[in-house]
Amino acid sequence: MYQAGLVLEGGGMKGVYTAGVLDFFLEKDIMLSSVYGVSAGACHMCSYASKQKGRARDVSVDYLEDKMYCSARSLILTGDLFNVDVGYHLIPDYLNPFDHEAFHQYQGKIYSVVTNIVTGMPEYLRIRDLKQDIDAIRASASLPLMARTVEIDGKLYLDGGIADPIPIAKSILDGNRKNVVILTKEEGYVRKPTDKASLALIKARYKKYPKIYELMAERHKSYHATMDYLYRQVENGQAYVIRPKHASKVGRIEKNKENLLELYRTGYEEAKAHYETLMEYLGKESDYNG
Repeated sequence: MYQAGLVLEGGGMKGVYTAGVLDFFLEKDIMLSSVYGVSAGACHMCSYASKQKGRARDVSVDYLEDKMYCSARSLILTGDLFNVDVGYHLIPDYLNPFDHEAFHQYQGKIYSVVTNIVTGMPEYLRIRDLKQDIDAIRASASLPLMARTVEIDGKLYLDGGIADPIPIAKSILDGNRKNVVILTKEEGYVRKPTDKASLALIKARYKKYPKIYELMAERHKSYHATMDYLYRQVENGQAYVIRPKHASKVGRIEKNKENLLELYRTGYEEAKAHYETLMEYLGKESDYNG
């Protein structure tokens, strides 16, 4: 296991790119000692830790036609665009079982990044047992307006990407001198300000939690500040970035299976292209344990 951080950006269904990268990592047995997953990245890191190659891809594409999995119907009836019972219970428990025993054999540390809607601060919830900690994964992927808030130990949470979309600073603070960062936004991506209509809905929906409105209103600025920080870390050797070279056809909420599979293959192939330089980056024998 390489003593390094693995930082996984969110991005909704664009996260299938990350699934492709992680499947290549599994094929080459590239296991890192600390993983920080945001939103879709939090979901996909679970199959990485359990070494279930192909599972994150299959979960992303196999249930698109099920109206109770991801649909306006689910949002209206349950308050969640992605149905909680299907996504966090039926699929991992029965349809595409999660390997809990293999997960427990992973010797690193795994964190799900969430946003505390009262304080507006990111929190990094340690995942030790997926059956017990599944709500921490769900919270990280709970988009504003598209999901209910998730209560854990008396605290209310939403999507981790609101407060910390790319938790490279946290990984470095935790002592990781080397970090592999997988982004879902293509090279040259510029985040636009949240549109006024969405901000008005957010202000009304979360009027008791003004920090959410403040974060969403400033999200484009904080995202680009984070990217500036990330590339400074690339320059000083504390980060290695894998990201799409080009924009894909996949939207945040995508129903086209072929578009998703194409992006998955892109992630796999681009990770493959990075392999030699990534190994050089990680490769000091003294940094490898096991």
